Amino acid sequence: MTRTPDNKASDAPTMNDVARRAGVSAMTVSRALKEGSHVSKATRERITQAINELGYVLDQSAGSLSSRRTGFVAAIIPSINNSNFSDTARGITDALEGTGLQLLLGYTNYSVEREEELIESMLRRRPEGIILTGGAHTARGRRMLQQAGIPVIETWDTPPDPIDKVVGFSNGGAMELLVETLAAKGYQRFGYIGGTTGRDTRGSQRRAGFVRALDRLGLQSDRVISFGVPPISMEQGAQAVVSMLDRWPDTQVTLCVSDLSAFGALMECRRRGMRVPEDIAIAGFGDYEIAACCHPRMTTVNVDCYGIGRQAALKLTQSIQSAPTEGPERITLTGFRVVEREST
Repeated sequence: MTRTPDNKASDAPTMNDVARRAGVSAMTVSRALKEGSHVSKATRERITQAINELGYVLDQSAGSLSSRRTGFVAAIIPSINNSNFSDTARGITDALEGTGLQLLLGYTNYSVEREEELIESMLRRRPEGIILTGGAHTARGRRMLQQAGIPVIETWDTPPDPIDKVVGFSNGGAMELLVETLAAKGYQRFGYIGGTTGRDTRGSQRRAGFVRALDRLGLQSDRVISFGVPPISMEQGAQAVVSMLDRWPDTQVTLCVSDLSAFGALMECRRRGMRVPEDIAIAGFGDYEIAACCHPRMTTVNVDCYGIGRQAALKLTQSIQSAPTEGPERITLTGFRVVEREST
């Protein structure tokens, strides 16, 4: 029996459902889904609209599988060259060892439109479950996931309206803790470096947490530099700290959306003969390996990237194997902590 996520429709939409919605035969829908088929433009548009409204995904495995078991799960991450997400993928892989399930991995480059394409492509192959990064998705992507009839785990976030289950933390809360920790050391003039767009929702949440914490402490919260399209690189972090100091030369401490941008900022300050932390303190986010190896070593926030992947995979396999009423709790909050080092 195919297991469905808690509180979701019991059956994924079928080609017959699409045909009824579009007012055509199932054979016409089948022809319309084949490249080069002779179906009128108006009919094809009606079918496309019905597919989008229903969240239908063509099952490419149906003709070749005698069982609904496919033996793999899917995971979608923003980037494969980000060590945080690589650690999350490693946690997923390690937790799947011995389960008989294999991992199909895709990356979005921080684009929800690209995520939608990956969701459709992966669901066509009928994974037994899917792990996503973050809780922000396109409307169509969300519909496809809700109708898929498989466990869905959203990670690295605490979305207000989860699709199914969540393994994550509050990015805003983690940044608030960093601000409060540094304010307790006597810092008062804070700056923040992040990206220029909202495509990295976790980065936007960190910036919001930065502002909330400073407002609560009665400190200035408008020293914010938005520089570069996420993910912010070392070079962009270096350029951003120059803009920060040109605009607010008395800034005491600069917090960055990630350790990579913080490392670029730190190196730029040192190139300019500034002492860190005596002239300016710098902190990052993510506890990358580079944060513990640079000089001075960098203060950051550890969010247990590996643990997020491992817990997500464990929750996914439990959901695959359990009946809906026996499934694990819907939301698993993972921890975070400030790692204080010499840069502050």
